[in-house]
Amino acid sequence: MSILQGLRVIEIAGLGPGPFCGMLLADFGADVIVVERKDARTPLPRPEYIVNRGKRSIALDLKQPQAVDVVLRLVERADVLIEGMRPGVMERLGIAPEVCLERRPSLIYGRITGWGQHGPLSHSAGHDGNYTALSGALWYASPPGIAPVAPPTLIGDVGGGALYLAIGLLAGVLKARQSGRGQVIDAAIVDGSAHMLNLLLSALAANGAGHERGVHYFDCGPSVNTYRCSDGGWIIVSPLESQFYDELLKRIGLAGDPVFENRTAAADWPRQRAVLSETFATRTRAEWCAILEGTDACFAPVNDPAEAARHPHMAARKVFAEVDGVLQAAPAPRFSEDAPTDWRRGVPRIGEDTETILRETGYDESGVRELRSSGAI
Repeated sequence: MSILQGLRVIEIAGLGPGPFCGMLLADFGADVIVVERKDARTPLPRPEYIVNRGKRSIALDLKQPQAVDVVLRLVERADVLIEGMRPGVMERLGIAPEVCLERRPSLIYGRITGWGQHGPLSHSAGHDGNYTALSGALWYASPPGIAPVAPPTLIGDVGGGALYLAIGLLAGVLKARQSGRGQVIDAAIVDGSAHMLNLLLSALAANGAGHERGVHYFDCGPSVNTYRCSDGGWIIVSPLESQFYDELLKRIGLAGDPVFENRTAAADWPRQRAVLSETFATRTRAEWCAILEGTDACFAPVNDPAEAARHPHMAARKVFAEVDGVLQAAPAPRFSEDAPTDWRRGVPRIGEDTETILRETGYDESGVRELRSSGAI
């Protein structure tokens, strides 16, 4: 049995964090029905659209009143609705929170946006980097003097967006099952990515430090850095604690080097980084893996996704798999008793499940024909 079996989710198709959140819920057994835009073209297979794996697809033209009625009838049987439109779009479509909650008082109505449902920027366009830049989450993304650059989608769309939406939805469902009352979840990427700073803000406060880049050990200290190897591959070392730093220096032949005598003096860091760079450039990445991997030197190779999938540790945990020729990661986290659903079953075509879902919702043959002739489906 899957951990979320029995949870019914209606997802209004969108981009980025909303579909990712829906995938996360589907991975753990929720019945996620994604309402996709009706397309006159023959719906082709799309195995690369990983965020729709495990979902069911119904294709509707939400500009048609009959299609809106279909969504509201789906809502009557749902626990959760996910939407990622700009503020006001769902209201104009006739699927506003108050309309849905009237149909299903216990519904948890999840809204995911970059800027949030209110505030001076709430109606502006934006993307991952805009939200994380404004929230402060991008500030320590790169060393001083270098433009802050973060991995695309990971910090904002996924970390500060989809994952915060997921926990909000599940918390709302728990509350609704106690009280019978639903509510609206306003998941803004600026909020979530700012909240993710709290671990770092705690460390800064404990050290009595400000927020300037380049003066903190975790920010640009020589032992928290990536280094290029002789074959062009990259590695990263992160031995923040002194005993782990000692282990690193011993294993790479620099134990006792006076350059590393004062590890907390920012003035010495450039020279220390230079020595480490020179040292790591003398061997290939594979050679450094043989020397350092599995030790307490806090080391890892910087893998591309295909390399990550082949790495013995990741392979042992079965983190990656190919489904219909597309590399993708397995559901996370893991549960001791309840397995995830069969996430390898792939991605539905657009509208693949339209008629099945309509019949489950109470439409008979004539009702389906009427929807089809009206252009709603």
